[in-house]
Parts: sequence; structure tokens; C-alpha cells
Amino acid sequence: MADLASIASLATAGGTLVLAVATFGSVRSANRAARVAEKALLVGLRPVLAPTRPGDPDQKINWGDEHWTRLPAGQAGVEVTDEVIYFSLPLRNIGNGIAVLQGWFVNVPWNTDTDHTPLDRFVAQQRSLYVPSTDVGFWQGAFRDPAAPEFAAARELLARRERFGIELLYSDHEGGQQAITRFGCMPVEGSDVWMATAGRHWRLDSE
Repeated sequence: MADLASIASLATAGGTLVLAVATFGSVRSANRAARVAEKALLVGLRPVLAPTRPGDPDQKINWGDEHWTRLPAGQAGVEVTDEVIYFSLPLRNIGNGIAVLQGWFVNVPWNTDTDHTPLDRFVAQQRSLYVPSTDVGFWQGAFRDPAAPEFAAARELLARRERFGIELLYSDHEGGQQAITRFGCMPVEGSDVWMATAGRHWRLDSE
């Protein structure tokens, strides 16, 4: 005759095993749901920058030296003097979160590499620039040392009317979700206009 105590022990062990399996499955499901919710929250805060489009308003921006620039929609600002080369871009944030610009790098000549410029080569923004979600803003940067190699290289390339690139480093309003977008600046034949296009985009948090 079966030992009742043994049967009870086996039943208890079986019940414990079933409960453990159910708990494990529940925890996995909860973790998966939490990750999905976290990802959805981050997507809701993620900025993505692109050039402004036809119909967006012109923008007028000022510089620390009292220089002023007018930026028509979709056009890159390129202004060359003996002492300063001014660069600017009109931007539209097509993402869901506020874009906070953190740094920039001008590719002279045009960079065809498949990867972005190393972060330690980016120039930090001296002025906080923000682009609201689904709205427009701008970026500005300048070469101010005529003796620097990049100044001479940029001046020669711009005089020849050859295309060049600008990479912008930015994040959401909390400093997370860093990204880089590479913009191309293309000369329009027969004019002094430079058109801005979006080339490549990198999410640094996924690298």
C-alpha cells in the first residue's frame, strides 16, 4: 500500500514546481512588457533632425559678433569673410522629442565614409540651441581662426563651389538618446545658394 506521507510529499513538490514555472513565466512576461513600455516612452522623447521644407518660414539668426544671417527654408547658410566663415542650417524636428544641439563637425571636403566622425572631433556648442518637436529651429557654427588648416581648406572649397557636409550631434532634453545626423550642402549652379539635404543618421545609444 502506498505511503501516504510519500504521496503527499510528491504532490507538494509537484505543486511547487508548477507554481515556480508559472511564476517564472509571469516574471518574464512582466519584464518584456516593461521593456516595451520603456522603449515606447523613449520613442516619445526621441528627436530626429532634418532640413526645413518648402513652406517653412525663413529664419533670422544672430551671432556673438553681431553678424546676422537670414536662412530661407531648405537652404544652408554659407558666408565667407577674411576673418570668419559662418555656417548655418535651418532645421525641422521630425521626431517626437525636443532636440538639444550639443556639437558639430564640418566635413571639408564631402565625407563619403559610412560611419560618422569620431565624437572627440566634434566642436561643442557654445550656445544652447533647441528645436521643438514637429517645429523648426536652426544650427549655427563658425571657423574663426584664419591660420587654422580647416579655415583655408574650407575657404578654397567654397570658392570652388564644391559640396561639403555638416554633422550635428544632439540629444533629447534630458541629455539621453544621443544621435548624429549628417547633412549635405549642395551648391546651386548659377547662383550663390547652397541647398541642405539630410544624408545619414546614427542613433548612438544603439551602437
